[in-house]
Amino acid sequence: MSTETNEQVISEEEVALEEGEEAVAESINELETIQAELASFKDKYARVHADFDNIKKRLEREKYQALEYANEKFAKDLIPVVDSLGMAIGAAEIEAEPTVLLEKLKEGVELTMKQLLGVLEKHGVTPVDESEPFDPNIHNAVQRVDSPDHESGAIVNTFQKGFRYKERTLRDAMVVIAN
Repeated sequence: MSTETNEQVISEEEVALEEGEEAVAESINELETIQAELASFKDKYARVHADFDNIKKRLEREKYQALEYANEKFAKDLIPVVDSLGMAIGAAEIEAEPTVLLEKLKEGVELTMKQLLGVLEKHGVTPVDESEPFDPNIHNAVQRVDSPDHESGAIVNTFQKGFRYKERTLRDAMVVIAN
């Protein structure tokens, strides 16, 4: 082999070695870039996961608070009814003629009842209509009587009012029905 050929082989090996070193350097750079991206993605994932956990905890707290204070509006609306009853009790101590005192007390209780029914209705609680036909879903027949004025199964009298909350029955109306 001639020196020229040796130099050419060495030169080709040097070129190949330089190209290999460049390829290794590029691979290392690419690996470092991918590792940096992976670290960035891991950091983003950790932050998103932490945010999700915080939101979840906050929503859970808010849910419990909403349940705990769900009746706050209802309670606030009942306070004037309590005030009215307090005034009725205080009115009983006033010096007045018994018939006048009784009439005033009756009027106060009637107004308080109207006020209480208004608060209940505002919050979706309504009395069962006494003029409705007998329905075992909202009426409880506690007695049957003979009544020439009513058809069989019709409501003759109501012992105790029934109440609904929106579409649900809270308490059945206790009624007397005709035979």
